[in-house]
Amino acid sequence: MADKIDLYSDRGAKLKGDVDLGAISPLRNKAIKKIVHDTKRTAAVDLAGIEKALAQGRFGGKGRQVPAKAMNFDVVKNADKIVAKVADLIKVDAGDDTNVKPLNGGKQVLVQIPSARIEVGAEYVASLTCASMATVQAMIEVFDLNMFNVPEVKAAIMGQYPQTMDLAGGHVKSILEIPQKDEGLGHSLRNIMANHLAAITKKNAMNTAALSGIYEQAGVFEMGNALGMFERNQLLGLAYQNLNANNIVYGTTKANGATGTIGTVMHSIVERGIEDGVIAPDKKMGSGYQMYKANDVSLWNAYCAAGTLAANLVNCGAGRSPQHTSSTLLYFNDLIEKETGLPGCDWGKVQGTAVGFSFFSHSIYGGGGPGVFNGNHVVTRHSRGFAIPCVAASVSLDAGVQMFTPEMTSGLVGETFGSVEEFREPIKAVAGAV
Repeated sequence: MADKIDLYSDRGAKLKGDVDLGAISPLRNKAIKKIVHDTKRTAAVDLAGIEKALAQGRFGGKGRQVPAKAMNFDVVKNADKIVAKVADLIKVDAGDDTNVKPLNGGKQVLVQIPSARIEVGAEYVASLTCASMATVQAMIEVFDLNMFNVPEVKAAIMGQYPQTMDLAGGHVKSILEIPQKDEGLGHSLRNIMANHLAAITKKNAMNTAALSGIYEQAGVFEMGNALGMFERNQLLGLAYQNLNANNIVYGTTKANGATGTIGTVMHSIVERGIEDGVIAPDKKMGSGYQMYKANDVSLWNAYCAAGTLAANLVNCGAGRSPQHTSSTLLYFNDLIEKETGLPGCDWGKVQGTAVGFSFFSHSIYGGGGPGVFNGNHVVTRHSRGFAIPCVAASVSLDAGVQMFTPEMTSGLVGETFGSVEEFREPIKAVAGAV
């Protein structure tokens, strides 16, 4: 592609200059491909949770307790033995890319199954199934279990499965939902809770937006919505909104951070668009209202996407609360349209998403809060990758005012997935791979 961009860090430092836009494509960038591949092959095992569930006789989640079946096993103390056996069970060949390591003194385990197991499957669930079954088998060997207590141990690990399609109440997690929960073709990578993303990046808002944007846009590619002229449109959005291309997101946020509002962020983006020649004055109405035209329609959309994220960082950052994100998504783009006469981010789809989103997260139907949403939801999936990164970034700025915080919903995946550098710092990883 002819477009050139400069990539900046989450602190405004230049990482790479004069980068071809195609170099950040999910189809080409090695870091993005690794993030997507490792997402499919990674699972988190909560050994401390398994030990506690067995000690209390709790099998399969809330309301499922059989005190007479309680068992006391030193699961965490034997983490090294369990890890070694799990690694031996799931590996395909000696020296392959199997990666099983204990975290936090053996309380959690990161399990990355060998790529061969993902490549031979039609779905991406091998990480979940193999990590689960290998943990069951490892515990059978380590604790010399028999036919009379294995079922309870299996239930503590895998929850209600197979009575449920997912591992409800279990202690093995993937950040990907099972395929049966996807709203349509290609939605798997968009079906990741915002809280998970914030937890993985240790609540670094811009890296959270980057990780979310990578998953969202990779999903858009998988759906077939990034073909032909649409490919450039999606890549520009990924670059400017999620990877801080030309430092627009960081620079705009910093300039407006102390005293700015959604309106001042809008002014900054419009002024930057005029200065860079992306938009230009067009017809002037009799009232004096100045219309604008886009010299590059997709690039203007990318500027709007960057502005939408910056507005969320400024507004939700000021409140230390993600509850502002739906109104920010809506009114930043409403102001853009009124100021320029041009469409806002994603041609109005971000606005439309925001209207439904506010009802589901705040109004009479609401209660969950923004952090439990993902890009697969019936409301949020309509924007092609430009809304959820803003939601996830806003969740990273939360001071703890949600009903369901990342610490409550996503502690396990945060500790495990967050131990992998590409997941935790995707902006640096992507720039390093161009």
